[in-house]
Amino acid sequence: MSEPQPVVGELTSAMVVVVATIVPGGEDAVREALADFGDLVDSAGFGYPTGDLSCVTAFGSEAWDRLFGAPKPAELHPFAALEGPRFSAPATPGDVLLHVRAENPGLCFDLARRLVDRLGSAVTIVDEAHGFRYLDRRDLLGFVDGTANPHGTQALNAALIGPGEPFEGGSYLIVQKYLHDLTAWNALSVGEQERVIGRTKLENIEIPDEQKPADSHVALTTVTDESGEEIDIMRFNMPFGELKAGEFGTYFIGYAASAAVIEQMLQAMFLGTGEAPRGDRILEFSVAVTGGLYFVPPADFLDDPPQPGATAGAAFDAPPAAEPDGSGGSLRIGSLKASTS
Repeated sequence: MSEPQPVVGELTSAMVVVVATIVPGGEDAVREALADFGDLVDSAGFGYPTGDLSCVTAFGSEAWDRLFGAPKPAELHPFAALEGPRFSAPATPGDVLLHVRAENPGLCFDLARRLVDRLGSAVTIVDEAHGFRYLDRRDLLGFVDGTANPHGTQALNAALIGPGEPFEGGSYLIVQKYLHDLTAWNALSVGEQERVIGRTKLENIEIPDEQKPADSHVALTTVTDESGEEIDIMRFNMPFGELKAGEFGTYFIGYAASAAVIEQMLQAMFLGTGEAPRGDRILEFSVAVTGGLYFVPPADFLDDPPQPGATAGAAFDAPPAAEPDGSGGSLRIGSLKASTS
């Protein structure tokens, strides 16, 4: 498999997300900058071997067309805004996304600054978030976030397009910035908060299915395959906040081998289901203010990014057909074996 970017791993203590759009005519400068990103990560983290510094670089659908042309990952398309009976999820601009993680917020900031400097005037930053570890990995609603993340081989299968498939080693990424109404949330009893989330607050234990409300967050974000097996994604959610602005929230960051898995979760949350037609109750207290879908190519793609046209096709020639390994295909929704051209 091609060397993937670091979309699998443990949660760190800090992160910076930068979302940028490419200015007209800036495509060549962005491609040239990408080839330097690996060296910038290495130089920023060299003196801090325990800092777990990493960066994922991802591209939106329109940016992919402008930067690389065809072929294009099958499920890379503009983020689909959702308008439900009570809740909505907006689609917001974004061509290039940088997801920087580390155990040290200073390391995150330093690397993000170097990367943005390298992109220079070719991009305009349209969103930025600085996340931090809150207590024992809780969100600002007081619940532990990220418990359901897979580990080991299961994580690789959940987050990465598997061997033998077009764009192997790549990953789909969906991000959303949520702002919390902590005043309304904290007015609820702990018991009611637990019914909204679907987990106990102190012990971090999932409420049994027979007791869990159908409109709870956990119930609506659980996706299963045809055999009833739960389909995992990798979440790197982090809280953020600004006291002066009175702004408190969670930055949702989800990686998956199939974008359809996360899209199905969001549709259940915002549009509702047969069992929960009013949607996810957590959205009564958390409002989505951004939304974007991106593709994360393998690391070596960034080292030598292709030009649109013939070289772009060569960069993603499908490997020889191989039998499914039994671990990846059964966990994915949609046809990932078909790529657009």
